[in-house]
Amino acid sequence: MIKKVLLLGMLAISLVSCQFTETMVLNEDGSGRMTVQMDLSEMMAFTQEFQKDSTLTKQDTIIPFKALFEEKKDSIAKLSAAQQARLKKMENYSAHLVTDPEEGTMILDIFVDFASVSEANNLMNGFSQAEGLVPKSGTNMSEDASEENEEEPEVLGVKYAFKNGVFKRDAFIKDKAAHKKQIDSLQSAKAFMEDISYTLKYTFPKAIKQSSAEDAMYSLDRKTVQITRKFIDYMTNPDVLDLEVVLEQ
Repeated sequence: MIKKVLLLGMLAISLVSCQFTETMVLNEDGSGRMTVQMDLSEMMAFTQEFQKDSTLTKQDTIIPFKALFEEKKDSIAKLSAAQQARLKKMENYSAHLVTDPEEGTMILDIFVDFASVSEANNLMNGFSQAEGLVPKSGTNMSEDASEENEEEPEVLGVKYAFKNGVFKRDAFIKDKAAHKKQIDSLQSAKAFMEDISYTLKYTFPKAIKQSSAEDAMYSLDRKTVQITRKFIDYMTNPDVLDLEVVLEQ
């Protein structure tokens, strides 16, 4: 079941068929937890594979990726050294799955705890590395590994920094040619993507003095900031979700 959900999550990343929320809880020493939440409820409603899945039950469970890797260790051993290294980076990640067929809801969180905020870089890219765990239809991991297709380039990157009470999130284009190709391929789905959003929700150890987002919303204690952008705008220009936050001293 979890492999099917991970596959659906990766489809969500590539096809943009869900709502995204990027959450971070940051402690004073710079440690914390980074989460990317994908609301897959709408995708589930239109995915026949899930509509016919009698094993889909109401659940709230956490699955460590390390356990998945252990289960698939024989298949992983057949992968190239580069592919194994990619999966190795995911060992500390976990998936939190909440499903309720009666309510028609499915929420998938991919999260990681970090000692330094810089370790939270590219959580979304990190999640995509788990694709090797989910074979393509009619294949297995060793067959996938033998394919000659080159790995897809990383299109967008994100850097996080937290120093002297100042937090920064800087999104950027890593591969301009791949970015242009990606944007061109999404044009046919642009109308549909207008309803897809990407939200940042960050909680800090102290109250926020100021932030670079003029339309930001704050919690009553001003320790949490939230901003939302259209996903298509973020894909086109990642700078729209750049953020700088200055905390009270």
